[in-house]
Amino acid sequence: MQRKISQWLLPLFLIVTLLVTGCSGTSVSNAEVSTSNSSSQTQLATKYNYLPKLNGKAKVEMIVNSSVITIEVDGDNAPITAGNFVDLVQQGVYDGLAFHRVVREPQPFVVQGGDPQSKDLNVPLNNLGTGGFIDPKTSRERYIPLEIKPTEAKEPVYSKTFEVAGIQQQPILYHKRGAVAMARSQPPDSASSQFYFALTDLPFLDGSYAVFGNVTQGMKEVVDQIQAGDRIESAKVVEGIENLTIKTNRNQS
Repeated sequence: MQRKISQWLLPLFLIVTLLVTGCSGTSVSNAEVSTSNSSSQTQLATKYNYLPKLNGKAKVEMIVNSSVITIEVDGDNAPITAGNFVDLVQQGVYDGLAFHRVVREPQPFVVQGGDPQSKDLNVPLNNLGTGGFIDPKTSRERYIPLEIKPTEAKEPVYSKTFEVAGIQQQPILYHKRGAVAMARSQPPDSASSQFYFALTDLPFLDGSYAVFGNVTQGMKEVVDQIQAGDRIESAKVVEGIENLTIKTNRNQS
């Protein structure tokens, strides 16, 4: 029994750790959260039309420690989450940012980065983990909705975890080793620019965090070697930029 409790407590601790280090800020109000039926999800997706969207696949090459990490970004199954990431890459937001959290013990977990505050070399790593992308068009932090597509659904579920929505399917994009997903704080719609690489299969995160791509090259050679404080030397979109659509942003409330 004690062993079973320990096995349950460790994933819980890791989830809490990920929550604490996600981007801080407020999500959309409770009144704006959709129901899980198809029409409501479509309406909610339409509501976020001002956000960048990726209509298809894209490939991103990220240079860390002078080595290439290739990421396949999946806009077919996570159009808003993937679009946000590709847009930030295209703007050069990730260039020079640090990986502020690397968790490998007591078991492999994640490598997390993307806090724009880390651009300042004088900011200690311990102070990172609460920053997000400030959109120059609005002078406010850009938040994106939690977006996870069940295996048997035509549309993603927005603004709700699978547990809250009562969904018992596996997501199409799930937390296998090499998955790339958005970090967030406790409100579901609080992701901004921080992302993480899954260092191993993390099924207890499925349905709660939005996976938007996978590492296709450089997992063992590069990602597994990243240490806290290592920086993204550069990131660029090498394929699929034509699939990115950006409309005029509205002011975020």
